[in-house]
Amino acid sequence: MSGTSATRSLVGRVVSLMPTRSDVAEMGRSPRRDLIAGLTVAIVALPLALGFGVSSGLGAEAGLATAVVAGALAAVFGGSNLQVSGPTGAMTVVLVPIAARYGPGGVLTVGLVAGVMLVLLAAARAGKYMRYVPAPVIEGFTLGIAGVIALQQVPSALGVEPPEGEQVLVVAWRAVEEFAKSPNGTAVGLAVGVAAVMLAGARWRPTVPFSIVAVIAATVVAQVFHLDAAAPIGDLPAGLPAPSLGFLDLGALGTLLPSAVAVAALAALESLLSASVADGMTVGQKHDPDRELLGQGLANVAVPLFGGVPATGAIARTAVNVRAGASSRLAALTHAAVLAVIVFAAAPLVSRIPLAALAGVLLATAIRMVEIGSVRAMARATRADAVVLTLTAAATLALDLVAAVIIGLVVAGVLALRAVAIEARLDEVPLDRGDHSAEEHALLAEHIVAYRIDGPLFFAAAHRFLLELSEVADVRVVILRMSRVTTMDATGALVLKDAVDKLERRGIAVLMSGIRQRQVLESVGALPARGEYPTTRDAIQAARQHLSRAGLLPDSSGG
Repeated sequence: MSGTSATRSLVGRVVSLMPTRSDVAEMGRSPRRDLIAGLTVAIVALPLALGFGVSSGLGAEAGLATAVVAGALAAVFGGSNLQVSGPTGAMTVVLVPIAARYGPGGVLTVGLVAGVMLVLLAAARAGKYMRYVPAPVIEGFTLGIAGVIALQQVPSALGVEPPEGEQVLVVAWRAVEEFAKSPNGTAVGLAVGVAAVMLAGARWRPTVPFSIVAVIAATVVAQVFHLDAAAPIGDLPAGLPAPSLGFLDLGALGTLLPSAVAVAALAALESLLSASVADGMTVGQKHDPDRELLGQGLANVAVPLFGGVPATGAIARTAVNVRAGASSRLAALTHAAVLAVIVFAAAPLVSRIPLAALAGVLLATAIRMVEIGSVRAMARATRADAVVLTLTAAATLALDLVAAVIIGLVVAGVLALRAVAIEARLDEVPLDRGDHSAEEHALLAEHIVAYRIDGPLFFAAAHRFLLELSEVADVRVVILRMSRVTTMDATGALVLKDAVDKLERRGIAVLMSGIRQRQVLESVGALPARGEYPTTRDAIQAARQHLSRAGLLPDSSGG
């Protein structure tokens, strides 16, 4: 019964994230602007879809299928009115080693499982947690991704067969060695020419899609001058394949699960980051992170059935969509529809595009991904930010993207804990004279010491308190003022308990005042035997009574 209830609850959460009538109404407000924006994005997306499909190892047709299917489904079911989805460079970085190890079937299976995971994350309302990824980690892996994408294009740009291997640095070096044996100036010229046109054109006329202009020019040059050294994409199917689960090998799911987790995590992170960028570029737009996870999940469940690679929200294409004047999901749907028409009607023409030209597109894309000003600002912000950014970028190049993100998060977390722990202080404070005479206060000060704990008391800082408290000497009573302890975990409470026990074994009474985290202290038995008091004045009064009973102060109970 409980299983049935859980299933109903899960289904109910997914249903609550489905498209609404308002989504349809918004598409009718500015249809002309959205149609123009969608056409513009499609022109920009075509060479990228082809290039990322080739780079992933599944071919240009896989990139096109992803752009069409994922672009449409994510537009309908996603949480952003402006998001454009499809194959991306970041995802390609993750897919290359998967394709090398498990083949195309492994990539398709990973995408399907990752899609299911994204739907479950949406049902669990996990979208809001993605905002806690530190900016240096995002900047670092973006920088690393740009480097990996550029290195992945080296074989095509040099006109050599892609060498075997999973590490992009090794593969790129082997490609250079092959090129040295048999130079191919044609491929290099096309790749450099396309990249140069894109980069120069972006500065001269940012609104013109120079990527498609450069690719068309390179294709015309290769055809007119019969440049046989410029290998083309090759035959493309005139349409999408029939949906099939023939790739699915249930016996391999256990082996592929870690890769699926990595793909799902990356799809979630990049898509939500892209949607946030779109929100920041507009006024009055705000995405729903859980709906976005659902849209990406459904898209990634469907894409493998058509032979496509895993998809995410694409920051560059989404930015183009916003700048082109998009205001609703109709623009992203138009982008998918235009690409579908190209797949069905222009496959023979697209098949003639030189691979070197696509390599040039992706080289320019990698260069444009690196925002020098943003990287410089992040590196100069704090030493910790610079360390996190550098380590994440280096790990992306040397290891893989998932390991890089994990390393970045761990290092960022450790440095953040260190910074917070440093803020925690244990300060000795003077006793309040109150109504005591000078002589009486001198006696109190001689036998009683009060400490105020400021800030968080948790595992990263607790050991300092143990050392400092344990070294207290020549007193009979210690008062711990706890009102400024902002947070406390079990480790902090246990360390405090240890310090209290050591003091009490030495005959020093310990009192606490102003406790705010009583439950944590009580759960580990850290409350002092002498008790707790609401205010420091009450604790001082109790300390006086203790000293009086010990014969260290005159008994003042008589007045």
